[in-house]
Amino acid sequence: MAGSVRTVSTLSTVPLLPPPRLPHGTDHADTTAGPEARARHWYENELGWATVPGRPLRLVTGLRFDVLDVPAEAGAAALRHLAPGSPVALRGDRMRLLVAAGSAEELPAVLDWLEWGPLALDLQVLGADGAMEAPVPPGGRPPRPGDPARTGSVQGAAAWLRPPVPGGEVEVSLPALPAMGSPKDAPDLVRLVDTVAARCHRIRLRRLDAGPPACRRNQPLAFS
Repeated sequence: MAGSVRTVSTLSTVPLLPPPRLPHGTDHADTTAGPEARARHWYENELGWATVPGRPLRLVTGLRFDVLDVPAEAGAAALRHLAPGSPVALRGDRMRLLVAAGSAEELPAVLDWLEWGPLALDLQVLGADGAMEAPVPPGGRPPRPGDPARTGSVQGAAAWLRPPVPGGEVEVSLPALPAMGSPKDAPDLVRLVDTVAARCHRIRLRRLDAGPPACRRNQPLAFS
């Protein structure tokens, strides 16, 4: 059922194409500009990713990638299904996995095929007409799941766990369905989703078990 996953749309209109990349070395970020201006420059000119005008800085989804937003515990269990270059971000206790553009539309059907559709899972997906908060560009040691001192920025903003590489084409590393015309060696979106969904279900059951006894008696049985 499509109701088991939320597709988050935050934009009414988005540009059809990301801004063109400038030739390497022809433009440099103004070192006197603020951190947000430098971050926008990095995304637009180093990566060629479209950003949303205004503040806070957000990245347009649905063009070069979609985003699967899951609990950090569930995302960490699925990292083995990603290619080394697959970008992953952290914000607090949430992990954001970049997946192939168009995956947001396919996800409800994938969950149904895997028989996870009827369950209420803590999954969100960002696709066309959406945007995600731009993680702080990488600097120093990237954060690791479960590392409270390094998860997100000092202010709690998103940060890259596996940052994108300037000059590379992110699409070749993103999980996708074979029918979506993904590269031959692209990670399998179905395996990624199945692992994430199973872990989300376990997290949900664990929370139910930890609730008051009266609440547990009123809960329907669930099997993983």
